[in-house]
Amino acid sequence: MNNVRNGIAFLENWIDSASRSPFRSTLRTSLISVALLCVILAAFVHLTLASQTIVCFIGIGLFLYINRYPGPRATLALKGLSIIVSLRYLSWRLTETLNFSSWTQTVLGTILVTAEIYAFIMLILSYFQSLHPLRRQVAPLPSDTASWPSVDIYIPTYNEELRIVRQTVLAAMGIDWPNDRINVYILDDGHRDEFREFAESCGAGYIARSEHTHAKAGNLNHAMTLTKGDLIAIFDCDHIAKRNFLIETVGPFMTDERLALIQTPHHFYSPDPFQRNFSHGAFVPPEGNLFYGLIQDGNDFWNATFFCGSCAVIRRSALQEIGGGRDRDGDGRHAYRAETAAEGMVYRLSRKTIGCWAGNRAPYSACGPAHALGSRHVADISSR
Repeated sequence: MNNVRNGIAFLENWIDSASRSPFRSTLRTSLISVALLCVILAAFVHLTLASQTIVCFIGIGLFLYINRYPGPRATLALKGLSIIVSLRYLSWRLTETLNFSSWTQTVLGTILVTAEIYAFIMLILSYFQSLHPLRRQVAPLPSDTASWPSVDIYIPTYNEELRIVRQTVLAAMGIDWPNDRINVYILDDGHRDEFREFAESCGAGYIARSEHTHAKAGNLNHAMTLTKGDLIAIFDCDHIAKRNFLIETVGPFMTDERLALIQTPHHFYSPDPFQRNFSHGAFVPPEGNLFYGLIQDGNDFWNATFFCGSCAVIRRSALQEIGGGRDRDGDGRHAYRAETAAEGMVYRLSRKTIGCWAGNRAPYSACGPAHALGSRHVADISSR
């Protein structure tokens, strides 16, 4: 076992040194070619029952052994083993089990094997998407606060109650940032006097437009014409931010001019409909943990993190370059990047019913990712 550990350590050191070699492109291509050849041989070579049994036990042993050493490379190795096992199963399914002797067997067998092939394709796509989560850490800000950018905080609202919006606005006004470089605005598409009076009493800005085209995107675009901060932070009206939100997210904008968007995770005070209605709901993690903890972090590696409508910081110049926010996909040919943040720094109320939950998801299924801005997801950043 020690020899195996030493061999793995040697291989990792060799990979690290090869990644810094001037011939790294050639080495990378060669390694990928050899790996693909090995996968094809391991997946499709015909074995006797005895040989297959031996390979089965060896595979189980490899899974158990590699799983003892968590890390990105171990995860890649486990994904590779999973693909080999799945390919071996599909090759057996397609060559040994299909029976077309009757129309019933043909139809039912074809439907089943098609479903299995579809599941395998989805497995490959999910592995590809989460190939290398970046787990970004906090980028420190310069010590000189005079160099920090100005930030406009937008809180769009339409028909929500003031008791909900009030908490979001007060939390946003309490965010740690130089007073002369931060402005909080209530974007009221409902034209309610109580909201205007509340904004005046607490010192927040109040913006209402005469037309209501393009819903939330139009509301945000209208606010952009009346404000001038270097960065724009957007919170839905039931999103309550931590005081350190900007301290934890603005740093990368100051070191990377191509960065257009940082999207942070959402966390919830109340359980979602699934957690509330299932008997084991208290022990089931919310779906946001999967999306923001794995999917968005995996998207970050491919520069494909997308804007989720709230809890994000956007560079104003990047938005202006594409003509503002869109209610549908816009032109994505702009040389900007986006990142995802590691830690959730905003908390909100969960949807109470399945209907509300589905309605909240509908816009994301109808519209594609905000690739027009580029994308960077900021991983979960520990609180300070």
